[in-house]
Amino acid sequence: MPQSSLRFLRRSGPWLFAACFFVFCISMTALREPALLQQAFVIALMVCAFGVLLFAFARPATALVVSGGLFLALNFLSVLKLRYLDSPLMPADFIYYARSSLLETLGHYPHLWMLTLAVGVLTPLALWAVWRFDRRMLSHMTRRRAWATRVGGVALWAVAFWVCLLPNGPFAEVHAKNVWEKLSDDAQITNFFVNFSDSDVQMPEMADDAVAEQDWSATASGFPAATPRTPENYPDIVQVLEESTFNPSNFTQCNIPECRVGLFKADARTRATGPLRVHTFGGGTWVSEFATLTGMPQDIFGPGGMYAPYVLAPHVQDSLPRQLQRLGYLTVAIYPTNGAFLNGRNAYTAYGFDQFYDAGQLGLEEWEETDTQMFTAAKRVYDKVKKPGQPVFVMILTLAQHGPHDTDPISSLPAPFNKGLLKGLPTRESVNFNTYLSNLHNSDVAMRGLEHDFLDRAQPTVIVHFGDHQPSFSGLIREMPRTWPEGLAQYKDYLTYYMIKSNFQGASLPRYPLLDIAMLPSMVLQAADLPTDPYFSAAIALRTKCNGLYTDCAQPGLVKSYHAWVFDRLHVYQ
Repeated sequence: MPQSSLRFLRRSGPWLFAACFFVFCISMTALREPALLQQAFVIALMVCAFGVLLFAFARPATALVVSGGLFLALNFLSVLKLRYLDSPLMPADFIYYARSSLLETLGHYPHLWMLTLAVGVLTPLALWAVWRFDRRMLSHMTRRRAWATRVGGVALWAVAFWVCLLPNGPFAEVHAKNVWEKLSDDAQITNFFVNFSDSDVQMPEMADDAVAEQDWSATASGFPAATPRTPENYPDIVQVLEESTFNPSNFTQCNIPECRVGLFKADARTRATGPLRVHTFGGGTWVSEFATLTGMPQDIFGPGGMYAPYVLAPHVQDSLPRQLQRLGYLTVAIYPTNGAFLNGRNAYTAYGFDQFYDAGQLGLEEWEETDTQMFTAAKRVYDKVKKPGQPVFVMILTLAQHGPHDTDPISSLPAPFNKGLLKGLPTRESVNFNTYLSNLHNSDVAMRGLEHDFLDRAQPTVIVHFGDHQPSFSGLIREMPRTWPEGLAQYKDYLTYYMIKSNFQGASLPRYPLLDIAMLPSMVLQAADLPTDPYFSAAIALRTKCNGLYTDCAQPGLVKSYHAWVFDRLHVYQ
C-alpha cells in the first residue's frame, strides 16, 4: 500500500470511523421517531450537541463519538425504562432514580448489573482510544485565540440547542400535544427533550403577607376534633380512586335502569356525596392522586404541574397521609401497576405513605385487575398490618375503567350489555358506553363487597371513593349531550363524583353544589372527626368561604391570600 494511503488512513481513519458511528447513532435514535418533524427535531439537537462538543474538545472524532453516543445511550435508557418500568424516560429520572430508586430498580434485574459494569469499563476505554488517535483542531492558533474561538463556538452552538428546545421556536409543533400523548406515544427522544419546558413549575399568584395574615390567622393553631379522642379510637380510613369513573345518568340518552348504579346513591351511611370537579380529562390520573392527597390542584403550578409525581411530589411538605401519620396512623398504598410506573413509589413516599404495595407484590396482573381483585388484595394487606390501637389509612387505586372502551365489540360483553342499550346512540358511542356500563356494574358489586368488609363491623371506619377523571371514549364523549343544573354545565368535561360513608355517627358534613377534588382531603379529615393542622384548617376555611371550590372560587383575591398563607407562611410546598 502506498505511503500516502497509510498517512491518509492514520490521519483520517478515526474521523471516518467517528462519522460512520454518528450516522449509525442518528439511524438508531432520530430516525426511530414516528413523525418526520420529530426526526428533524432530534437530528437538529444531535448536530447542535456535536457543535458544542466540537469546540469544547477541539477534536472532531471525539465530538462525533461522544455526541452520537450520548443520544444512543439516551435512547437505550428510554427503551430499558419503558420495557422494565412501563413509563417513558424523563429528565427528572436522572435526579429521582439516582437519588432514590436506581439501586433498588437494578436489584430486580440482575442482568442489568452486568450490563452496567460492562458499559462502565468499556466506554472509558473506547473514548480514550478515540481521543488518543484524534486530530486536534485550532493547533495553528495562539493559545489565547484558540480558547476564545472554542468558548465562542460552544456558546454559539449551545444557543442553537436552546433555540431548538423553545416551545415557540422552530420546532413548536412537537410541543403541541397533550401530556398523555407525550407520556404514551413512541417519540421517546422527542418527548424527553420537550419535557424540559413542560416540567417548569410556576408558583401561583399570591397576595401580600398582611392580607394573608388578616384572612387566615384564625387557622394558625389548627382546629380540634369535634369529639376529643385518643389515637386508639380514631377510625380507619379506606380511600378508593375509581379510575375514569363518572355518574352516567347525567347523559341525556343514559335514561335506562343500567345507568342508575348504587355506587352513586346515598344511603343511611352516607355522610357526603355529589359532583366532583377534577382538573384533568381523558387521562392524567396521577394529578388527581396529587390533588386528593395534598389538597392542591396541579394546575396552580403551571404546565409543570401535569408531571406532579416527578416535579411536585418531592417538594410537598404537608399532605393528608402526613397529617394522618402525625396522628398515629399507619398509611398504606395499594397500587395496580408496577410501583415505578410514572414514579409512583417515589411519589407516594413523598406524599407520606409508610407502606406501598404494587401489582407484583400483591400477586396481581398489572393493568388487568378488577376492582374486586384490588379490594380483596387491600383487605388482605389490611389484615396483615392492622394492629390493636393503631388506626390505618388505606389508599387504593383501581384500573378497571381505564380506556380505551372500544377495543372489543358489544357482542363480547356480558348480558345485558351485549346489545345496544341506549336507543339512538351511534355505533361507536354505543360500544364505548356499553363497555363502560358493564365495567361500572362490576365496580358497583365490588364496592358493596368493600363496604361489607369495612363498614359491617364494630371498628369505626370511613370509606371514601371518587372518580379521578372522565374517559374520553376515543374523543367522542365531549359531544355527547348531558344534563347538569345551571352553573355546572361549564364544567361538564371535568365532573365526576365523590362518596363519603362511615359506620359511626359523626358531625354532619357540608353539602356543596360542586366540590373541588383538592378539597376532598379536608372533607375526609372532617368525616373521620380528626384534629387538623394549620394547613388543613386553612383548607377547611377556604372550602367554607368558596362553597366547595378552589381555583374557581368566586373570590379570587381570597385564593391569592390563601396561597400566600400556605406557601409563604406554612411552607407546604418548598
